[in-house]
Amino acid sequence: MNQATQLAFYDFDGTLSSGNVVRRYAFFARHQPSKARSVWKISKLLLSIPLWLALEFHSRRRFNEIFFREYRGMQERRLREQGLKLFKEEILPSLYPGAKELLESDRRQGYLPVLVTGELDIALEHVIRYFGFHAVISNTLVFENGTATGEVAAPLVAEEEKVRAMERLCGKHGTEMRRSKAYSDSFSDVPMLEAVGIPTAVNPDRRLRRVAAERGWAVLDLKRGIHVNRHREQSPGRIAGV
Repeated sequence: MNQATQLAFYDFDGTLSSGNVVRRYAFFARHQPSKARSVWKISKLLLSIPLWLALEFHSRRRFNEIFFREYRGMQERRLREQGLKLFKEEILPSLYPGAKELLESDRRQGYLPVLVTGELDIALEHVIRYFGFHAVISNTLVFENGTATGEVAAPLVAEEEKVRAMERLCGKHGTEMRRSKAYSDSFSDVPMLEAVGIPTAVNPDRRLRRVAAERGWAVLDLKRGIHVNRHREQSPGRIAGV
């Protein structure tokens, strides 16, 4: 099989970036058409933080379902117009130093980079361009007459649905999951990492770090660009160029 058809799947939040969907929503909330509306949305967000933390810990899918309702009433045109500003002010400063070189390293090995994230596509346009992703698996807001309904187009991307979307993309490219790589920081993405032949835990949370140690998965500290632990058959070392 041609090596160029191999895919490398990357989670975004906590993996390539220290940012998250809440911070990017907060950016949009701060830039509402009126100051009063901005203050109301930000105040509501701050009061709900304990709820978001609890939901995310127990179920990333449920978190996405409920959190994206906060976009209800926002105008698609305005969100898209703010995309570049969002990237420059919020996303670009949050990217880990070794993130882009990690993708370039895989690309040099013949892997096509794919972004796999629960974030909304409307916030990702300039991220996709910056990294040069070959394909993107993400969530999409539903708009009616240019206004967000607060719903997300099915199927909602989270947990096992990430794996199903990855499998579909591998089928489209005539390759196999066992030939693919995957990177994530979160325990909720264990199914995504289990599904590929070359999994890597990046800046892993406590639960994922434990799973990675049990299964001998590579562990990467992308904040510093070094391997904490690599697959058992490999020796420790620094990523070339990172």
